[in-house]
Amino acid sequence: MTRLYTYFRSTAAYRVRIALNFKGIAHELVPVHLVRNGGEHRGADYLSRNPQGRVPALGVDSADGETVLAQSLAILEYLEEIHPEPALLPVDPVARAKVRGVADIIACDIHPLNNLAVLGYLKTQLGADQAAVDRWYAHWITVNFTAIEQMIEGPDFCFCGVPTLADLCLVPQVFNARRFKVPIDAFPKIVAIDAHCSRLAAFADAHPDNQPDAE
Repeated sequence: MTRLYTYFRSTAAYRVRIALNFKGIAHELVPVHLVRNGGEHRGADYLSRNPQGRVPALGVDSADGETVLAQSLAILEYLEEIHPEPALLPVDPVARAKVRGVADIIACDIHPLNNLAVLGYLKTQLGADQAAVDRWYAHWITVNFTAIEQMIEGPDFCFCGVPTLADLCLVPQVFNARRFKVPIDAFPKIVAIDAHCSRLAAFADAHPDNQPDAE
């Protein structure tokens, strides 16, 4: 059995939900609320599985019990290795590098600066008000979406005319940009790819509004 420890609004968990759906891998969703009761991810039970206390985490049963994998990109690569079809990485090495490059911009250059822990630190430790936090969030989205818009191909997907890891990372980040009211009309390729992907079942079923823990 495969278990995904998830939170409905987590863009990192959203990426993995799409991959599990796309590859048709049977799994159980185990919600971990990041806000309620001070954050369930900080509890001893969850920390015993994932010492970093982040979502997602992927639990895989084996003869020795549950093995838990952390970090969304590592999980996505694992899923690609154990279930290579349908593929989320192109065969050509250059194309694979391009896909990974866009995925890394989102997962390494946007998300770490704009996740819940960082936004909370800006408020509680650095005294930033909500307007300043919103400007911070919008800045990193805008700077990096400007680069991504030039790198991706479109019109339906980022590269190769099929879904790849780049799309799996981009669509959740667009969701968050809209959630925080960051204008994205200046990025027509990104907007078009998001619209196309969102009509596909693997993406739609993974959307935060369609999760069992949605609020």
